[in-house]
Amino acid sequence: MSLKDAALSVRENAYAPYSNFKVGAAIRSLSGQIYSGCNVENVAYPEGTCAEAGAIAAMVAAGEQELTEVYVVASSPQPVPPCGGCRQKLAEFGKRDVKVVLASLDGAELKTTIGDLLPGAFDASHMEDV
Repeated sequence: MSLKDAALSVRENAYAPYSNFKVGAAIRSLSGQIYSGCNVENVAYPEGTCAEAGAIAAMVAAGEQELTEVYVVASSPQPVPPCGGCRQKLAEFGKRDVKVVLASLDGAELKTTIGDLLPGAFDASHMEDV
């Protein structure tokens, strides 16, 4: 299964009763395994958790800690970028040059990298003297 297919498939499982805005994400880990996640809303936190965070959580739960590719899809007129929190999570588990594809259901795609999504990201190198 491709990252695109995995993201499209899991998007259908999103729990979005408040916004009706379903997002699916798929990541490929260093081992080549694909992990996916979808957004989940609740009444106390109607904007919910993000699809990218769910995919990363699944990867970590499986014992992996590095991602090598990302695909995110949503029903929107143009590709939707990850929120700030997800950008930081992507930067935590992927290198700056990791390819990220943002897509809409109608087939529009925006290709970028983690570094372009979060320039100047805080990382472990900032704490080398600690």
